[in-house]
Amino acid sequence: MNRAVVYQAASICLSYPDDRVLGLADVVGRALDESAPAAAASFAPLLRWWETTPASEVQRSYVDVFDLSKRHALYLSYWTDGDTRRRGQVLADFKQRFRDAGLVLGDTGELPDHLPLVLEFARHRPDEGAELLQSYRASLELIRIALAERDSPYAGVVAAVCATLPGRSPEDRAQAMALAAAGPPAESVGLDPYDPRLLPLEPTGGR
Repeated sequence: MNRAVVYQAASICLSYPDDRVLGLADVVGRALDESAPAAAASFAPLLRWWETTPASEVQRSYVDVFDLSKRHALYLSYWTDGDTRRRGQVLADFKQRFRDAGLVLGDTGELPDHLPLVLEFARHRPDEGAELLQSYRASLELIRIALAERDSPYAGVVAAVCATLPGRSPEDRAQAMALAAAGPPAESVGLDPYDPRLLPLEPTGGR
């Protein structure tokens, strides 16, 4: 499996589905068929949905799933650190890692632990990116399980990312929580871990 192709495809598919992103559906599908056929089936439900659903509905669904629900938050350190002092340092570490790799993120309006940004980094540096993703394996698995529970076509995309990492995925939420061990630290400044105010309530970044 070509991990770089999987990471790039997932980065696109988990980004806000504006006209540019939706216009890449055919390109993404062909790239997966040619370079990562084992992963292609996991992306197929989302790509088919994109092709058969009005763009406005796809966009509304994305906001509903990812922006208005903390259960599917794409911010990796949110699952492990909540809004703690430690998370501030973690976000700084993400930024530094990207700078060291020569990756210019641009003004996306997103935090550096936003999964599409991390996947873009992993596309450029597959080994280092896989190591970073593995360090947030519990976050990824909790996102995957929550999306699957919602019957969201995005679940397959996250599952494909998890499949590039060593070890089997947890079968259920209890196993994923065990993987997360103690969970978010208790020390916080103002907001508790998993507080919905941690997440954007309105679309950002030109949506």
